Amino acid sequence: MPGVDVREAVRTVTGVFEDFVHVPELPARGPGADMVGRTAGMLVEMYARVEPSGWRLGDRPGRDTRRAHAWLGEDLDALEEYTQGYTGDLKVQAVGVWTLAAALELRNGEAVLSDPGACRDLAASLAEGLRLHLAEVRRRVPGARVVLQLDEPSLTSVLRGRIRTASGYRTHRAPDRQVVESALRDLIAVTDGGPAVVHSCAPDVPFALLRRAGAAAVSFDASLLTERDDDVIGEAVEAGTGLIAGVVPGTDGPLSDPAGSVMGVRTLWRRLGLRPGLLAEAVTVAPACGLAGASPEYARRALTHCVRAARSLADNPE
Repeated sequence: MPGVDVREAVRTVTGVFEDFVHVPELPARGPGADMVGRTAGMLVEMYARVEPSGWRLGDRPGRDTRRAHAWLGEDLDALEEYTQGYTGDLKVQAVGVWTLAAALELRNGEAVLSDPGACRDLAASLAEGLRLHLAEVRRRVPGARVVLQLDEPSLTSVLRGRIRTASGYRTHRAPDRQVVESALRDLIAVTDGGPAVVHSCAPDVPFALLRRAGAAAVSFDASLLTERDDDVIGEAVEAGTGLIAGVVPGTDGPLSDPAGSVMGVRTLWRRLGLRPGLLAEAVTVAPACGLAGASPEYARRALTHCVRAARSLADNPE
């Protein structure tokens, strides 16, 4: 979400959504409020600090870790204030292990991705941190069903060996796909049977891998889909995997009518030959990617537009 006022962001989210609120992220506040820094602050017995090149692992918690903890605590305080008696779904998000491994640096300046042992340690640390975070959210909003979202925008680049080294002249070797899938499955398991969503706003989302890893739903930028994605999307839907279709632009601009925003989703459904009545059950409407680059006024309009577009799908799936 845009801006630096978390109470305003939570007020917007809880005011627009009746049964699917989320914990906002406000990266405009600075390092530690950004998606990588926020998740780095959740790690257990691993610490990160800001360097000119980005976030780097260190030996002990420092100012940046304390700041990340403070902002997350402030966000949860605001959430608790505005969700008294809430009983719907409540989404919390964190960076997934592979995007985090591509973004965090080791002490030598290379990405954690360069070291398989470091990747395993990072995955274990993140899993424990997420367990603690989910437990804290459940304690503060006891009536909610907590949904975990793992943000993995770099996952496809990791799988294809496209993450560049510190020098920029080479790329890191792609990890084995089974290792990638296993690490994601272990992270999803921290929900203790609760639903988990994996989000990627990059092209060529690995739907089949995410489905096998146990994702209850996959969130994606619908404008990046091509017909070569049809088969894996159809298989995912038939296997019970939900789709969170990003159809609303994440930055300021004109919005079409709600029905027009989901026209592409209806077209996809017809192309897949899926039952129209399944559409409203299987698809959730969302912004294409985060709203941090939008104005606060546009963010409110975009979220309201998502609700109206979803109703359009439910009322007229064909």
